[in-house]
Amino acid sequence: MITSFVRAYTSALRAMEGDTPRGLVKRAELEADDLEPGLDVSEARLREHLAVADPNDKLRLDLHMNLAKWDNAPVEGNPWTNGTEPNTEGRRARVVEALRLDAETAAEITHRFPLAKGDGTTVIAGPWEPWYTAEVKKARDFYWGHYADYLHNQRHWDVDAIVNLDMATTRVVERLIDPSRAKAGQTKGLVVGYVQSGKTANFTGVIAKAIDAGYRLVIVMTGTTNILREQTQRRVDMELIGRENILRGTDEHDPDAAQFIDYLDDEDWIADRFVRHGAWPSQIGRPDIHRMTNRRFDYRRLQQGRSALEFERRDRTKPLWHPDNLFTSDARLIIVKKNATVLSNLVKDLKNTADRLENIPALIIDDESDQASVNTTDPKKWREDKKNRTAINKHLSNLLGLLPRAQYIGYTATPFANVFVDPTDAEDIFPKDYLISLERPLGYMGAEDFLDLDIDPDVERTFRNSKEMAHLRLLDEDQDEDDAELQAALDSFVLTAAIKLYREANGAKAFKHHTMLVHETMRTAGQRSRAEAIQDLWRAAGYLSGRAHRRLRTLFDEDFAPVSEALVLEYAMPPRFDDLTRFLGEAARRIAPNGNPVLVVNSDKDIEQEDLDFDKRSVWRVLVGGNKLARGFTVEGLTITYYSRKVGHAEALMQMGRWFGFRKGYRDLVRLFISGDVRDAFEAACRDEEHFREELRQYAVMVDGRPLFTPQHIPPLVTRHGLRPTAANKMYNAKLVQRRNPTKEPSSGYPLLTNQAALDRNIDALVPLLKAARDVTYPTGGGRTFEAFLGEVSHQEMLSALGGLEWATPETFVPDLAWLTSLSEEVIDRWDVMLPQQKTGKRVDIRGVGKFTVHGRTTGGGQSIRGNAESAHREALGAMPGRKLTSGGALLYPVMNKNELDGDLATDGRPTRLVMALMLQLPKGALPPDRKPLVYQVVVREKPLYAIVDA
Repeated sequence: MITSFVRAYTSALRAMEGDTPRGLVKRAELEADDLEPGLDVSEARLREHLAVADPNDKLRLDLHMNLAKWDNAPVEGNPWTNGTEPNTEGRRARVVEALRLDAETAAEITHRFPLAKGDGTTVIAGPWEPWYTAEVKKARDFYWGHYADYLHNQRHWDVDAIVNLDMATTRVVERLIDPSRAKAGQTKGLVVGYVQSGKTANFTGVIAKAIDAGYRLVIVMTGTTNILREQTQRRVDMELIGRENILRGTDEHDPDAAQFIDYLDDEDWIADRFVRHGAWPSQIGRPDIHRMTNRRFDYRRLQQGRSALEFERRDRTKPLWHPDNLFTSDARLIIVKKNATVLSNLVKDLKNTADRLENIPALIIDDESDQASVNTTDPKKWREDKKNRTAINKHLSNLLGLLPRAQYIGYTATPFANVFVDPTDAEDIFPKDYLISLERPLGYMGAEDFLDLDIDPDVERTFRNSKEMAHLRLLDEDQDEDDAELQAALDSFVLTAAIKLYREANGAKAFKHHTMLVHETMRTAGQRSRAEAIQDLWRAAGYLSGRAHRRLRTLFDEDFAPVSEALVLEYAMPPRFDDLTRFLGEAARRIAPNGNPVLVVNSDKDIEQEDLDFDKRSVWRVLVGGNKLARGFTVEGLTITYYSRKVGHAEALMQMGRWFGFRKGYRDLVRLFISGDVRDAFEAACRDEEHFREELRQYAVMVDGRPLFTPQHIPPLVTRHGLRPTAANKMYNAKLVQRRNPTKEPSSGYPLLTNQAALDRNIDALVPLLKAARDVTYPTGGGRTFEAFLGEVSHQEMLSALGGLEWATPETFVPDLAWLTSLSEEVIDRWDVMLPQQKTGKRVDIRGVGKFTVHGRTTGGGQSIRGNAESAHREALGAMPGRKLTSGGALLYPVMNKNELDGDLATDGRPTRLVMALMLQLPKGALPPDRKPLVYQVVVREKPLYAIVDA
C-alpha cells in the first residue's frame, strides 16, 4: 500500500527538475500539505521508514533510482556536481549535501544504497547536437517508465541494473536527431554487446524512449529466421507494447477474438504478465503503438497501405514532425526478418503511403547487423559511380533513402564486418556517428567463464581455480562419433534436471525450461540422424528403471557435487546422491513425456513434432539443430551443450555460443562438451574480441568537450589484431604512420610457424635482450610469486632489436616503431626486460645464451600464434623495484604451439617453430601532450582524412 507519507516523498523526488538533487525534506513537506495537512514527513521518520521498508517499497525504489542517477551524472552539464567525479565518495557526499540531509540520514542512505558503479558503457562518437535533456525525458516519460517498472516487477531486475540500462539507452537516444527538428537528418550508429547478453533489452529501451521523444515509425529488423523474429516480436509486445495496444478495444473474451489477438492461449497473457498501461495511451495524451506485424505474421503488403501507414495530424497545414502534430500522433511498429521479399513489400508500401516520407521521424533497429545487412559484393566488379549491392543491403539502402529522418542503429556482438563498411558510401550502414560498446552485465556467463584465459601454468588446476575444469568436458577428436561421450552428456542433462527439481523443492524459483543443445552439422539429414542416435541412447539408458543410477552417482560424486561446492554459489545441493534419487524419475518423465527426449529444430517438414515455443509452454528437451538455434535466438534454460561443429571465422564461432547468457540459479550446473580444437578457436576469438573492446575503451577520450576519435578511426585498431574481414578489398586513404599506445602487444602479428627462416631471424634480433636478462629474481604479481630472468638494455639497443624483427604482415609494427623511434632519452632512456619462467615448464637452450622456459600457446588459422602476456607478469613488471619514470618495460616469452611442447625443441641452441613474443610497457611520459594516440598521413590529398578508396 502506498501511503500519503510515501506519496509525499516520491512526488518530491519526481519534482526535482533537471535531475538536480535539492532539499528533499522541504519538498516533501510541500507535497504533504496538498495530500494530508499536518502529515509527519520529518527526516527522522524518513530514516525509520527506510530502515524497515520492504525492498519493493515505492519510496525505497525511487530514492535508490535517483541516487544511482546522481551518482552517475557526468560533471559536464551538471554544475550541481561541483566537479566531483561520478561514482565516488565525493560525489555521494555532494548529493547528500544538495539534498540537505543530516549525517545520521546520510549514514542510513550509505548503508541501504551503496555507491553505483556506473554502466561501463564505452562511447566513440563524433559531435552531436544535444537535445535529449533531463527535462525532455521527464516531460515525455511514458513507455520507458512502464518498461522500467516491468523489468523490476516482472523480470525482477535490481535497481542498479535498471539504472545502468537507463544510462546506456540514453547514450544511444541522445545521439539521434531531435524528431521535432525542422531540418531533416540521419544518424548511423552501432551498439556492440556480448552474445546472449541482453541486447534486446537495450534496443527495447531505446524504442521506448524514442517513441516517448517523438519517433513515430519504428522498424526492427531481426535475423534471417522466423523463429528469431517471432521471439523478438513477442518480447517487445509483452514488455513494451502492452495489453491495451494489442487489444485495441477488442474484448478478449469474445469467441471471435482469437482471429485478431495472437496471445489468448499464451501462458503469460493468461497470467497477466504482459505490461499494462492502465488505459489506452491516447486517452491520457500519450501515443498509441499500432503493430503492423504480430507474433504469427511477418510484414505483408497492405491492401489499405495508404491509410494504415498514414500518420494522424491535428493541424493538416503543418508537417508531421512539427510539435503541434508530432506529440498527438500515434506510432507504428514493424518487426521484420531480413528477407528480400518482406523488405521489398515494406519499401513498396512506404512509397504508396499518402504521407510525405521526408516528414516522418523514423527509427530503424538492425539486430544482428553484421548478418545479411552488410554489402559483400566485390568492389572490383562495380561499374563507375554504381555499387552492386546484395539484396538485403539494397533494401536497407532504399529505406534510408526513402526516409530522410530515419535514424539507423545496428546491434551486434560481433562488430568487425560493420566497422569495415565504406564510410564514404552515404547509402550504406557504416556507423559514422557513434560506436557504443556495452558493459558485460552482472550474472552473465560469457567465453571467459568457460576458458582459462589467464591462469598460472605452474598452479595445479582445480574446480575452484579453473573455469575449464568446472564447465568444459573435452571430446575425443580422434573419433567422429563417440556414444560414450554423448551418453555422458545425456546423463549430465538428466542429473542436472533432478538437481533443479531438488532446488525447487528447497525454495528455489521454478525452472520453467531445462534444455540440452546438440549441434554438430548444419545439414538437416545429419541432424535427423543424430536425433535418432540420441533416441536410441535414451531408450537404453535406464533412467526410469534405475539402471542408470550407478553412472549418475559417479557423475554426481566426481563432477557436479564437487564443482558446486568449489564455486561457492550457495545454491541448494543434496549432500548425498541418495537424496537426489527421488527426483530422477520425474526429471526423466519431464524430458521425455512420450518416450522421446529430442526436439529437432530445422526446416525439415517431414519430422512431425511440436514446435519449439519457449513462450507458450515449458520446454524440457534435447534440442538438435543448426542455424535456427544460432544468431540471436535465446535457448532458454540451456544447461548442457554438445558442440563439435567447426566454424571458419570468429564471428560465426562466437555467434554459435548459445551457452553464453544468464543462468540464474544453476550456473554451477552448466557443462559444455566440445573438442580441443573448438576450445582453442574460442579462446583465440575471445582474446581478439577483448582486445577490440579494450582499444575502444582506450580511445573513448574527450578533450575540451570534443571527441578525439570517431568511428572512422576504428578499422586500423581492428587490423592490428588480425580481425579484418577475410576478403578485405578496401583500404584507408589515410596511412597510419604512428600508433602511440602506452602498451603494445602485437600478439597476432608474428610470422607464420611455417616460416622458419623468419622465426630464426627474429630470435637472432632479440639475442641482446636474452643476454641482458641474466639476473634471477622472484617478482610478485597477481598475488603469486614466480621465477624470472631480469635485465636492462638502453633505449637504442631496444630500438635496434625491434627494428630487426619481421612480421607476418610488414605494416603490423611500423607505426608503433615509428613512434618509439621518435621518443627522446628524456622520455625513455632504458628498458627493463623480464623473462618469466615456470617451475615445471620445459626449458630450451636458445643460441647458447642459456636455457629459458618455452610457454605453450594456442595457434589460430594459418599457423599463426598468439603471445598473450599474463596479467600477473604485467603487474609484476610494472611494480619492479628500480623502475624509473623514464623506464620502459618488456616481457619476453619464447612461445610455441602448446601441443608440440612434448617433442624435441632444439638442436645446438637453434629451436624450431619458436616465436619470440613481446609485450611492451611505455613510461607515462611517453604519451604526448595532445593525447592523440593515432597519427595519420593523407595519401590522396583531395579526399578527407578518413576516406576509403578501392584497393
